[in-house]
Amino acid sequence: RERHGSPDEGPPRLIAVGDVVTYHLREAGRVPDVALVDGKTEREAVREEIATALAAAEERRVSVENPAAALSAALLDALAEALAADEPVTVEVTGEEDLAALPAMLAAPLGSTVVYGQPGEGMVRVAITPETRGKARELFEGLTGDTAAAYEILGVDSEKLDGAGSR
Repeated sequence: RERHGSPDEGPPRLIAVGDVVTYHLREAGRVPDVALVDGKTEREAVREEIATALAAAEERRVSVENPAAALSAALLDALAEALAADEPVTVEVTGEEDLAALPAMLAAPLGSTVVYGQPGEGMVRVAITPETRGKARELFEGLTGDTAAAYEILGVDSEKLDGAGSR
């Protein structure tokens, strides 16, 4: 399914995975183009100030379910739609959004940035280059499940991820 031409077309995006990451980016004056949140940090409820600040955000919201340690079709579809949107989108996940950084790295336009939380470490920033996409592809394909279907939902041609771009 084609959404926005290809992950190599379009302006670079800032994708935030996690409530605390999204909160800190917003506090720094940078509203993520795509934010994936689940109301938790390290499997515990986020602090009230974070929950309140994120609830007050005015961007478009999409709600999906995604089980722990998984990537549901609904989450992948919402991520692809959010990346194609012209305005910021927050994907509110019932369950967990922890693995969403991998498909975000595969589907975001080159030059984009994915920021996610690393428990006990802080925020990790990944610039989307052909090289980082190749590494993300290796990790993604190591997951159990139907990766071919996942690539289709994301609108990504997996054959072209190793440095040549996508579709």
